[in-house]
Amino acid sequence: MTDYVAAYRDYLKNEKHASANTLSSYIRDITQFQTWLLEKGSMDLKKVKKESIAAYLQYMSQIGKSPATITRGTASIKSFYGFMLQSGYVRSNPAKTVTAVKVERKYPEILTSKEVELFLEQPKCVDEKGFRDHAMLELLYATGIRVSELIGLNTDDVNLTVGFIRCRSKDKERIIPLYQGAIKALQDYIRDIRPRIVASEAEEALFVNMNGERMSRQGFWKIIKYYQEKAEIEKDITPHTLRHSFAVHLLQNGADLRSIQEMLGHADISSTQIYTQVIKKQLKDVYHKAHPRA
Repeated sequence: MTDYVAAYRDYLKNEKHASANTLSSYIRDITQFQTWLLEKGSMDLKKVKKESIAAYLQYMSQIGKSPATITRGTASIKSFYGFMLQSGYVRSNPAKTVTAVKVERKYPEILTSKEVELFLEQPKCVDEKGFRDHAMLELLYATGIRVSELIGLNTDDVNLTVGFIRCRSKDKERIIPLYQGAIKALQDYIRDIRPRIVASEAEEALFVNMNGERMSRQGFWKIIKYYQEKAEIEKDITPHTLRHSFAVHLLQNGADLRSIQEMLGHADISSTQIYTQVIKKQLKDVYHKAHPRA
């Protein structure tokens, strides 16, 4: 990395507190842009003009990059030159008026209430794995937390007497209540199952794999796919599907957007507003399927 990109990386990490994935994506996008500039005979990021950025975005389209990838690349370049201007490395931002490719909005996959019930019924509480998986899926739907937050939970993040969990993400903490079914599933797992499968008494992880160590993202992904197949649900279920379903079902049953935003841990209300659009789309689809003259 050049000094500018290295400085930008430090800025994202130390000042913006970007996640590891965001950091990796932005630096990769800028590095690819810099490689393209080098191939075109220019390697000085300070001297880039708006026309060069537009040409690069056009190049990305020509080689078959998806609109979403191009949009993210545009955002990365805009962010980078915003940093360059703020730091005094450039006098003007060449990316300021660059227009991102318009991407058709894709709405998240949502399970119906019946599909959620069917899915949550799949883990059978007859052995350690069944009890553990049942508790994990119940907790995921009860709280709408991200899979990284789920596997990052420790035993002291759970208060079943009061009925809530404490979730930490990006140095922020939020408290999320639990419904009775999730409390019961966690009680059974923590009291009877976890002590039998945990590898060490020093292990803090709430959910452990069958080797007794903290569950991994890949391990939980396999669990989700296994029970999707067992339930014979055709929709593509991911850990995020239960998060989206949690939000939409709360909204459908009268919860306000601000409360849902707080429970999901969204920094901006606009991220939560997508769920109102999902509901409107569902109503529109129902109308066109059911209205005799539609």
